[in-house]
Parts: sequence; structure tokens; C-alpha cells
Amino acid sequence: MSEVVTGEAVVVEVRIAQLPSRVAALLIDILVQLVTLAGASFAAGTLLLVSDPALTAMVYIALSVLVLVGYPVIFETLSRGRSLGKLALGLRVVSDDGGPERFRQALFRGLAGVLEIWTLSGAPALISSLVSEKGKRLGDVFAGTIVIAERAPRRYGPPLEMPPPLAAWAATLELSRLPEEVAATAARYLTRRTDLSPAVQHEMGTRIAAEMSAFVSPPPPPGAPPFAYLTAVLAERRRRDQARLSGRGGTPGYPPYAAPFPAAHRPAAVHPPAAPYGPPPVAPYAPPPAAPYGPPPAMRDRPPAPPPGPPAPGTTPGGFVPPA
Repeated sequence: MSEVVTGEAVVVEVRIAQLPSRVAALLIDILVQLVTLAGASFAAGTLLLVSDPALTAMVYIALSVLVLVGYPVIFETLSRGRSLGKLALGLRVVSDDGGPERFRQALFRGLAGVLEIWTLSGAPALISSLVSEKGKRLGDVFAGTIVIAERAPRRYGPPLEMPPPLAAWAATLELSRLPEEVAATAARYLTRRTDLSPAVQHEMGTRIAAEMSAFVSPPPPPGAPPFAYLTAVLAERRRRDQARLSGRGGTPGYPPYAAPFPAAHRPAAVHPPAAPYGPPPVAPYAPPPAAPYGPPPAMRDRPPAPPPGPPAPGTTPGGFVPPA
């Protein structure tokens, strides 16, 4: 990867084409040119039978120049920096400022290619590409161009998982002002972070985190590493987007993360979910349990009553006394 500064002073990150892909594209172009030269030789030989040898030699030289110089110049000018070989390998020639290749630059590259590729068998181009930081051959140095890869394999970084210590803090974030460009820059940094040296990791992470903190509030807890801060912001942003798309809404709240946020660093604005409005529910009334069957405890120790005697005269067996 390399950074290109455009004419508007904007830094653009491009992927420099690797030497094997450039060699493969060059071999395809050379094969096409050799086949075209063979056809031009056959046409010149046929012309020799009916015309003057000098005219035939002139036609052959013109066709050779058109094939060796005109082929890359015409194709790269019309297709904005792509010959047949570069089109097959997903490569493109661009200016040093990231703009499209111009005719003047394609002409410089074509003329230099006759010298360094056809005349000297590609040795100067190979040495220059190995020495140059951006893989430039002599034609690129003279023309002010670089060859970039457009169809490079996509690199998948580690998934954005919320750091457990920052989960509750991230639930309170205000993300409506976060620009897409800043979020994309942070995502690219997190994808490439493992490929960078520790010093570059810290420097880039601190710079991107400072840029993001200008649009995100509240600030992170003290001592949070830059990469953890960026990961937490992007993970919370993705969680809210997924919740919004699924119809659950994007209201901040406690996300279902495994580990709780340490109480020592919990912000004052974060509170546990409140109880529903209204008085607390009252349990339904339940009568006290009934006493067990039998006489009350105070009467259990009394002696049993004597059996009843015969009924009195004039009374019924049920004990009822009729009126006089």
C-alpha cells in the first residue's frame, strides 16, 4: 500500500502492483505484439512480391513501430491506463497524483519500453522496479506514473467484537455526528493493525482516535487503548444499525455482552433500567390456613362428657319441649 497526494492535497491510499503481476501482464502484451508482428511480417512479405523492396521495408518498419510503440500508447490512452495484459491482471497505470494517465505519459512509457524491454531484454526495467519503492520502471520514472492493482484480493480483518470493559460506556454514545469517512478510516486501520509495527500502530491509532473523538461523545474512560476505543465505537455503531434494520430500533441501552463494565469506571450517566411506572404489584389476598379438624387446643384436656340419660317425661327424643 502507498499514499498518493492528489492535486487537491487529499491523501489517497492505493495498492501498488506487485512485480509478479506486472511481469505476467507484460508477457501477455509481448505475446500480443509478437503475434501482431508476425502478421505484419507476412503482410510485408506478400507486399514484396508486387512492389519495390524499399517500399516493403518502409512499410515493415512503420508496422513494427506501430506495434511496439503504438500498441501500448493507444491502448493505455483510450482505456485510461490499461493494456490487454493489464486489463487481464487487473492493473492500471495512473499519474503520481492518482489521476488518469495522459497521452504524453503513455507516449513516454511506450518509447522507454522499446529501449528497456525490447532492446535491453527488460533488464533495466527489472532493476528499476526492484530498487524503486513504488515499483517504477524507467518509463514510469520518466512519465511520472505508477502501476496500481485494482482487483487485489480482499483482506478480511478480525470481526469487530465489543471489548467487554467498554460495553456499558458504548451504550451511551452519541454517534449521529460521526462521518462515514472517519468510520471507514478507522475500519481500515483495525483491519491492517496487525501488519503494522507497534510504534506505527500506536501513532496511527492515537491520531484516528483523536479525530473520531471530535464527533463522538462522551469521551472514553481513562486508560482505554486507541484500538479498543475505535473497536467499541464501530461495534456499537454496527449493533445499532443492525437493530434499526431489524425493526428493534436503535435506542441506546445495555447490549447483551457477556462481561459487565467495571463499576470503578462506570460513567455516572449509566443507570440500570428503571422499574415500570406505578405502585409495585400486590400479591393476591390469601386467607390464613384453617385450624385442623377437632376440638380447640383448650378443650382437648377436658374429661369427656357423660353419656345422656333417658329423656324426661313429656319430651321428645330430640330434646324439644312442646308448649303447654
